[in-house]
Amino acid sequence: MISGHESPPDKPLPGALEACGLSATEAAHRLAAEGPNLLPGSAPKSGLAIVRKVVMEPMFLMLLAAGGIYLALGDPAEALFLLGFVFVVIGITLIQERKTQRALESLRELSAPRALVIRDGQEQRIPGAGVVRGDVLVLHEGDRIAADARLFEGQLEVDESLLTGESVPVAKLPDAATSVGAMNEAPGRPKQSSAPSGGSAVREATSVGAMLYASTVVTRGVGLAEVQAIASATAVGRIGADLAATTEPPSALQRASHQLVRRLGAAALLLAGAQVLLGWWWNGRPLLESILSGIALAMAILPEEIPVILTVFLALGAWRISKQKVLTRRMSAVEALGAITVLAVDKTGTLTMNRMEVAELDTGSARFTPDGASELPEAFHLLTEFAMLATPGDPFDPMEKAIHRFGHDWLAGTEHVHDGREAEFEYALSGEILAMTRVFASSAPTQHLLATKGAPEAVADLCHLPVERREAIHAQVEAMAERGLRVLGVARGRWSGTPAAPDAAPLWPKSQHDFDFEFLGLLGLADPPRPEVPAALAECRRAGVRVIMLTGDHPATARAIARQVGLSERPEVITGAEMAALDDAALRERLRQVDLCARLQPAHKLRLVMMLRAGGEVVAMTGDGVNDAPALKAADIGIAMGERGTDVAREAASLVLLDDSFARIVGAIRQGRRIDDNLRKATRFTFAVHVPVIALTLVPTLLQWPVLLMPVHIVLLQLLIDPACSIVFEADPEASGLMERAPRPVSDSPFGMAPLGYAVLQGLGVAGLLLAGYAWLAAQGWNAAQGRSVVFSTLMLSVMLLILANRDLRRPVFRGMTDANPLLWRMVMAMGGLLAAVLGLPWLRQLMGLALPGPAGLAAAAALLALCILWLEGVRRAGWRRAEASGQTRQRHA
Repeated sequence: MISGHESPPDKPLPGALEACGLSATEAAHRLAAEGPNLLPGSAPKSGLAIVRKVVMEPMFLMLLAAGGIYLALGDPAEALFLLGFVFVVIGITLIQERKTQRALESLRELSAPRALVIRDGQEQRIPGAGVVRGDVLVLHEGDRIAADARLFEGQLEVDESLLTGESVPVAKLPDAATSVGAMNEAPGRPKQSSAPSGGSAVREATSVGAMLYASTVVTRGVGLAEVQAIASATAVGRIGADLAATTEPPSALQRASHQLVRRLGAAALLLAGAQVLLGWWWNGRPLLESILSGIALAMAILPEEIPVILTVFLALGAWRISKQKVLTRRMSAVEALGAITVLAVDKTGTLTMNRMEVAELDTGSARFTPDGASELPEAFHLLTEFAMLATPGDPFDPMEKAIHRFGHDWLAGTEHVHDGREAEFEYALSGEILAMTRVFASSAPTQHLLATKGAPEAVADLCHLPVERREAIHAQVEAMAERGLRVLGVARGRWSGTPAAPDAAPLWPKSQHDFDFEFLGLLGLADPPRPEVPAALAECRRAGVRVIMLTGDHPATARAIARQVGLSERPEVITGAEMAALDDAALRERLRQVDLCARLQPAHKLRLVMMLRAGGEVVAMTGDGVNDAPALKAADIGIAMGERGTDVAREAASLVLLDDSFARIVGAIRQGRRIDDNLRKATRFTFAVHVPVIALTLVPTLLQWPVLLMPVHIVLLQLLIDPACSIVFEADPEASGLMERAPRPVSDSPFGMAPLGYAVLQGLGVAGLLLAGYAWLAAQGWNAAQGRSVVFSTLMLSVMLLILANRDLRRPVFRGMTDANPLLWRMVMAMGGLLAAVLGLPWLRQLMGLALPGPAGLAAAAALLALCILWLEGVRRAGWRRAEASGQTRQRHA
C-alpha cells in the first residue's frame, strides 16, 4: 500500500499557482517523491500465493496421497514421479495465472480513472494515479473527483453518499457560504442550476463547504479545485481498503460451473469409496492398492480444468476485446456479448462523428448557411447572440460547444459577444419543458435579460405564438430535420423582479412559462454519420442483432440519419411523449414495430430497456451522461462512451468504448461470439476426455480385470488435457460465418444437458472401443502390460482426436488440422514426444507398467484409433444435423 500525503487545507502549497496549476517538472518531482495517487487495493497475486492455492486443490492433495501410498508399498520410483508431477502442475498453474494476471493488469490500466488538470497553464487529461498535491483539478458534471481538494472557483453539487450514506447532493462553494442561494451570486464559472422543483426556486442540500473528497461524484456545476491530499491520506483512503477495492461477484457461468464441479466432486468421493470397497472386498486386492485405484477414479472424475477454463477465457477474452478499443469493466459482459439481440444506441457520437457544427440559421424571413459565406448578415446577429447567452460559458455538450465556436467565429469584434458574463439564475432542461433559460442582470437594477434555447416546439410554446406562426415554424423545422439537421429554437425576453430584501436575490418565478419571450429563429446543427457505420449496421443485420436509435432530436432528424446510415427500412418513430402515454403492454408491442426513438429523456431510456428485457430481448445500451447510469445498469450490457462520457456513466457500464465508435460495439460482439464458441469447445472436450478415463479406471474393477489406469497414467494425461483446455482452445480463430447466425439463447449454457450429453456420447464411444479392444487382446492371450500399452497409447492419441473433433462440429475430424491455430501443432508435437518417451525409455515404460507394443500392438492401436475416428465422425454428423435444425428454427423465430 502506498501512503498518501496531505497538507493543511488552510496553508497554501508551495508551487501551486491557482491560475496555471503546477509545472510539469514540479508535478513529476512530487510524483516521484510522494508516489502515485492509488487507493489501498488488492495487489496482484504473488507467486507464493499461487503456490499456496495449488497446494490446497483437491487434485494436488490426491497426488500427495497417492505418492505416500506408493512409498508405503515400496515403490519409490512411482512416488517420486507423482511428487515430481506436483511441481509440473505448479509450473503450469503459475504460467496460466501470470498470463491471466497480465491481461487483467492491462485492463486495470485502461480502466483507471482519469482526471482533467491544469499544468503549465494548459488543461491536460491524465491518469488519476498521476494526480499530485497542488494539482488544479477542472471539474464538470459527472466527474469522479480524483483526490481530496479545496474548491477555489465555481460552484458544485457533489454526491458524497460513498462517505456519508446521504443520497442528497452537497453544495460546494469557494467561500463556504451557509446559504445555497449564494450559488446565484458567487463568482466563477457558469452555474448549472436545475429548474425549480417542488415549488422551490432553490433545491436544498445537506451541507455546504469548500472541501471536495476523493471518489465522490460531481452531480452539477463546473469548478476548479486544488489537490490537498492523495492516496491513503484522502478521506476514503483513511476509511480503509474495503471502499477502495471491490471484488467483482462471480458471473452466472462461473456460479453454474462451481455448482457442477461441487456435484461432480461429491460423486467422485462416493464412487472412489465404492471403488476401494469393491477392489478390496470383491476382487481381493490389498487395501493400499484398492485405495490407489479409488484415488485414480476420483482424479479421473473431478473436472478441475473447468474453473481454470473460465478464468483464463474470460480474462484473456476481455484483453482481446480491449484490442478492439472496447474496455471490459465486468467479466459477465464477456459472457453476454454472444447473446445480444438488441443494440440500443445513441445517435450523437456513436452513429455520427460527434463533430457538431452550426450549419444553418433561419429567422423565418431569411436563411443563412456558412458554406461559402464571408460574413454573417446583421439579420442573424441577434439570433446568434442569444443562442450564445443561452449556453454556459464552459460547456460540456458538443452542441453547445459548436454554438460558442460559431458565435466567436462570426461575431468576433462586435458588441454581441459577452464572454465572462455570468447568469444570475438558470432554468435547466427538464422532462416537462424541453428548453433552458438563463437569466442575466441588466443596467436597470430590477430588469433582467432572458436567453432561451431548446426544442423548437417548446420554445415556440414559451413564446405563446399564434397557431399560424407555430405551424410555419413547424414546417421550417421539418424541412431542416429532413436534411439531417438537429434543430434548436432560440428566444429572448425581459423580466422585472425585485428582491424581498435589499441584499437578497430576487424571487424567481417557478416556471419558464411565467416569462414573456420573443421568438428569434431556428439554429440547425449538423453531425455527419461515421463512415464505418453502414457496414457495421449491415453486419448486425446478418448477425440477427436489431439496432434501435436513441436520440433527443426531432423525429425527422432521426429518420434522415437512419436513412443515411441504412439503419432501418421502417420509417416509424416513437417519441418520448408517446412512450409516456402508453402502458407497459402497449409499449412492448409498439417497440416491436419501431427502430427509431426521438425526443427521449433519460427516464424514457430506462423504461425502454426494461420493456425490451421484459419482452425477452438481451439488450445492450449506450449512454454518456449522469442520468443515463440507471438505464446502463438496467441493460444486460451497459456501454459507456470513453471520450465524451462521464465518470458516472463509465462506472455504471459493463463496457466502455474508448473511441465512441459504433463499429467497436460490433467488433466486441464478434469477439464475444468467438470467446463463447471457444469456451464451449473447451468444455465439450473436457467432459468428453474425462469419460474414457473414468471408464478405464472403474470398469476393470467391476469386471475383475487387471488395473488399466493408475494415478501415474492419469497425471501424465493431465499434462495434455490442461494446456489443451486453457491454451489451445482459447487461441482458436473465429469460425466462418460467425456473424451470420442468430444470437445464442441466453439460457443456452455450455453446462446444459445438450452440450454435456454430446460430450459424454463422444467419450462413451471412445471408452467402449478401448474396453472392447482390451477384452479382445486379453482373449488373444496378451498379458496385462501389453494390453495396457495398447489401450494407454490409443487413449493418448484419442485426446488429440477429441481436440480436433471439438474444434468445428461442421467439418470432419481431420479437417480440424487445417485451421490456423499456432498452438495446435505444438500440442501435436508435445503429444508425440511424450508418447515416444513413455514407450521408448525403459525406466519410464517400467514405471508406467507398460510393455513395448511391437508391430502387432501398433496395428491393434491403429485399428482402435480408426474405430474411434469413425465413432467421433458419426456423432459429429448426427449432432450437427440436429444443431442445424435447431438453429434454423431459432432463426425463423428471430
